[in-house]
Amino acid sequence: MTEDDIFKDMGVIPVRRMNRSGRPAPHLSLRFDSHLFSIDTSRSPKGHQQPDTYLITHAHSDHYGKSAMLSAEAIATMETARALEIRHERRYEGRTFSAGGSIQVDDLEVAAYSTGHTIGSVAFGWETDSGVRVLVTGDIKNYENLPRCDLLVTEANYGDPWDPACRFEDDIVGFGDAVESGATFGAYAFGKAQRAVSLIRALGCREPVGMDDKSLALTKELLPGYGPFTPMEENGSDLNVVSPWELSRVKSQRKYVLTGRSDLPFPQIRLSDHLDFKGLMRMVEKTSPDAALIYHPEGRRANMMAHHLRELGMASISVSEIKDFF
Repeated sequence: MTEDDIFKDMGVIPVRRMNRSGRPAPHLSLRFDSHLFSIDTSRSPKGHQQPDTYLITHAHSDHYGKSAMLSAEAIATMETARALEIRHERRYEGRTFSAGGSIQVDDLEVAAYSTGHTIGSVAFGWETDSGVRVLVTGDIKNYENLPRCDLLVTEANYGDPWDPACRFEDDIVGFGDAVESGATFGAYAFGKAQRAVSLIRALGCREPVGMDDKSLALTKELLPGYGPFTPMEENGSDLNVVSPWELSRVKSQRKYVLTGRSDLPFPQIRLSDHLDFKGLMRMVEKTSPDAALIYHPEGRRANMMAHHLRELGMASISVSEIKDFF
């Protein structure tokens, strides 16, 4: 039995929308029963088939909430919706609910499970008419809240088992040492900046944290009570959390980028908001699916993770292997 047969037997068909440019729209949709759910993708143009809902797992730009947030059919957590509004200076037009809760899409109950990737990031889960349990994770840092499922739709940011860069541990000790010495950290304004501030406070540091405007607005909104904060230009100490692109503006003897990337001209401290390969495999083991669809990112790592799962005996495809379009 082929992977295509497995999905057909489940009654859940992965499909992609073709853009006017003739290229697939980002990520994917799932067709099942009488429903069409679009996952972390941009809005369908007028005159095109419209989904029942746009599931926005979190507010990072590569999950296309900037487009989907303008649809009344969008679904996201309250924190994700607010982060989208601050980031893109637009009103969120969809519906919201809380991680750990559920929401109705027509006759279907959709549950949300925290994934720890960003504040408000969730996986979505539901059961089809035939009893197939579908779980769409988005990006994941913590899989403890995820339930068992029959079909897993998940990320592969670090899903290549043969790439040494996909196996790592966070350098919490190095980060703590840098905080004690009064450092400036480059961190993306949404997600990484809030994690850095949360860790700074967890380490017992109560000094004011200097931040650039966007990082400051997001952190005040999403982490109330984690201050004091100051605008980057007014900060009198060396303790700053700013966008990596702002690092050159800060007068500090100790500057670090909180990332695993190697293309920025500053020393790195590894703080990832994703599971590494070993963590992804533990997540698959916990959720125990019969089939998996690897949808983020598109390309080598998703292909490699899907291939690895097939070698382990699980029906699995990557988003680039989806054959049906609408």
